[in-house]
Amino acid sequence: MSKYSKQFKLAVVKRYQEGSTGYKAVAHQYEINHSFVRNWVKQYALHGEAGLDKKFSHYSAEFKLSVLQYMWDKQLSYRETAILFDIRNLNILSNWERSYHSGGIQALIPRTRGRPKAMSPPKKVQPQPAKTDESRSREELLEEVNYLRMENAYLKKLKALVQEQALEASLKKRK
Repeated sequence: MSKYSKQFKLAVVKRYQEGSTGYKAVAHQYEINHSFVRNWVKQYALHGEAGLDKKFSHYSAEFKLSVLQYMWDKQLSYRETAILFDIRNLNILSNWERSYHSGGIQALIPRTRGRPKAMSPPKKVQPQPAKTDESRSREELLEEVNYLRMENAYLKKLKALVQEQALEASLKKRK
């Protein structure tokens, strides 16, 4: 949420427009910085009430370059350029300019934000359709029978072990 609401900004702008007072006097009356008043008045003059709304923008590299080119061609200040293109953060223009001078157009391309994903999504493995017993070879069937026999023997031993532990526990309780 922004520090100042749209209604507050509009009231400040209207107060400035109705009187013969300057930016500093209006700012002093509302106890804010005079540069806010100046920016809000200019935003309102160029863009109307929409210029006072909070704005979340992501700019393409082409847009950034065109803004910088326009600023250089017309020899505008950061403030004038930001107000003209409805860019709310004045400092972003200096960042764009510095990036462009250090890395060219590639430096203006927006980068993804945030932490990279730790893991890629799991690949879905398609289960192979089960073969019918008639289509399987003798070796495959014998291999499955041996596997099932080992599994059965393991489960029998596990069951015997659990029963033995239960019996020992019940004998200890009797003592």
